[in-house]
Amino acid sequence: MKNKLKYILSFAIVILLSACNEDFLNIEPQDRLTADNFYRNETEIKASTAALYGFPWFDFNDKFFWCAGDLMSGDMYHTWDQEGQYFYFSFTEGNAHLNAGWNGLFRVVSYANSIINDMPRSAAGKVPESVINKALGEARFIRGTAYYLLSEFWGEVPIVENSTELVTSNNLFLPKNTRSSIYEFIRRDLTFAVENLPTADEPGRVTKWSAAGMLAKLYVTMGQNLQDPKSADYFGEAKKYAGDVIANSGLTLMPSYADLFKIQNNNNSESLFAFQWMEGSYALGNSRQANWARSSLITGNSEAWGGGKCVSYDFVQDVEKNDKRQPAIYMKPGDFYPEINQKDGGYRYNIVTTDPTDPNIVVEGSTPVLNSLKKYVVGSANDTGGKVTTGQATALNQYILRLADVYLIYAEAVLGAASSTSDATALQYFNAVRQRAGLPAKSSLTFMDIFKERRVEFGLESISWFDVKRYYYRDPAATMSYLNAQERAHTYQRMQGNNVPDQNTPEGYELLLPNSPIVINEAQMFLPIPAAEVVSNPMLAKSEPAVEYKFQ
Repeated sequence: MKNKLKYILSFAIVILLSACNEDFLNIEPQDRLTADNFYRNETEIKASTAALYGFPWFDFNDKFFWCAGDLMSGDMYHTWDQEGQYFYFSFTEGNAHLNAGWNGLFRVVSYANSIINDMPRSAAGKVPESVINKALGEARFIRGTAYYLLSEFWGEVPIVENSTELVTSNNLFLPKNTRSSIYEFIRRDLTFAVENLPTADEPGRVTKWSAAGMLAKLYVTMGQNLQDPKSADYFGEAKKYAGDVIANSGLTLMPSYADLFKIQNNNNSESLFAFQWMEGSYALGNSRQANWARSSLITGNSEAWGGGKCVSYDFVQDVEKNDKRQPAIYMKPGDFYPEINQKDGGYRYNIVTTDPTDPNIVVEGSTPVLNSLKKYVVGSANDTGGKVTTGQATALNQYILRLADVYLIYAEAVLGAASSTSDATALQYFNAVRQRAGLPAKSSLTFMDIFKERRVEFGLESISWFDVKRYYYRDPAATMSYLNAQERAHTYQRMQGNNVPDQNTPEGYELLLPNSPIVINEAQMFLPIPAAEVVSNPMLAKSEPAVEYKFQ
């Protein structure tokens, strides 16, 4: 039974690969598969790790990631059903997307574990040790990253090192582990990846620099707990790893911010780790466009469910005048996109779009904040050479870590616990991000300077909640004040009366304040474990204490 379950896990990974048709994912499986007869050569080992970059992440990414990452942080306005509960912080343990996020991340862990635990034994003597360690480096990078996401969303979660062994031993009731244990687990995985991944590989695969960048993010997260006596040491490690990536990886910022989010620029010079999506079938492609695009005028099909979604009024206030990033993050009145709806000469954003043959028919209505989401929205199959299909499948990678992130991590690490810094190197990297955005340089930095810069630079990339969490670790009271002072629920309504400006003129709308504020408390800074998981394993209940993990 034990071996049979292992074989099923390995077989599932390779079956996924048979559906892949481009780049490093295009590796055909061979022979009838078991763990013992599959890992026979480097090609088969690379096939197993290729499966870690896309499909296993889908359930996490499809709804939960942006609900928790963009709605909770106050960057996106969206109030519908269980998705909108994240905007209001009204979700419970029974929220369907909460369950999908949890299960999705543990699916990723399970896939990584099947390689970590099966592959070395099966491949021993068949391939060089360096090949085995490189594959382990990929799998441990993926597992470490999944646990970083778990820790920042949920805090205390079970550490699972060998999924199959737990199933076969019927040891399914694992306790929650402490956040310090989880951080140490992540640190060990990412350190192994730094030491065993190559400095360069096929586009899309992670490298030593990917692992070093994630390790820098882990250390800067740990450092923000200023009460920890090791806080300064953690900031020092974050600076070291981030500086190494910046100075020695050979990676560079893309000259144009907007070009980062075009399919033809997947795995570009700025990308350190991104989910590798492809067109074709549901769960193999990126579903962001289907979830976020305003209308079928953009997508060319019926998968356009973003008509009521927009960036929040509060987010707009943090976007400086003439910031070049704005049109690539969200569409505002007058913005023009020649790459979208090319057959009709491009797409111009209007507050309201009517049928050209009948102005009484509204094709695109106004959104609550008079803008629409743009990032990860790329257009139709005609616009992208067939890289957008039905089934919510768009072949656009999704960043988890890019070089601009490492630049700003470096600045945050240099600042450390201080109130401000004028460190020349930190300013150099920070201002490089602003220079690309067409904004003036700063001569000194505070934590809020970095925090606000990150908010815009990574707007709608679903990682803003992690920035909020680091702010919370640094100063809980200030973070709660920040969240509760947000104008996240401010909307616009059409003005009434005579001589009201045209419906496509912002001046024809007035700001509407919410009837009651959204109140967020500290108990909501970590998500509840899904109710179904607690029912299955009572050791995950809120009342049960987390325990230290016993490392081998």
